[in-house]
Amino acid sequence: MVLQNQKRWQDAINRVSLNLRSVRKGSTSTRGGSFHSDSDDINDGPKHPSVLYENTFQLEPKETQRFPTKKAEDVIKGIFNSNLRDKKYNSDSGKNLTTHLTELIRTQVKQELGRQSRFKIVVLVMVGSMEGQGFRCASRCLWYPQFDRYATYNYYNEHLFAVGTVYGVYYE
Repeated sequence: MVLQNQKRWQDAINRVSLNLRSVRKGSTSTRGGSFHSDSDDINDGPKHPSVLYENTFQLEPKETQRFPTKKAEDVIKGIFNSNLRDKKYNSDSGKNLTTHLTELIRTQVKQELGRQSRFKIVVLVMVGSMEGQGFRCASRCLWYPQFDRYATYNYYNEHLFAVGTVYGVYYE
């Protein structure tokens, strides 16, 4: 009985492998999906050298790799001062302005951290008109307070205000 079950399994495996070999190279449509056989690409050779990563088992940052909150705050301050100095608030271009500021801050903070940084960078920028109203901004995060940090900077001029926050969340 056991030998019969093993034979059935071996026959099923052989049928599947034969079907895989008969599939043309590339993607083929199959009942509502697509199928790509990697076994067909073996003969082509590697297109680029493969990179193998090893586990580092590094569960916390080294002392020299702490998130630099002061540098991140200086980055936000510099970008806000250079881009918002003589700006007036316009609700139509507000989305583009916040997206542009967010990308500038994110790329500059990542440059400050370097390539080997293990921090995930999250940037929030809020821009609004200065019309005598109050503004309260809050955020909540689930993080490890020993390693994760944030930097924030508030900018005001006659016509608008901006709040920028950079979160540096360590990941293993």
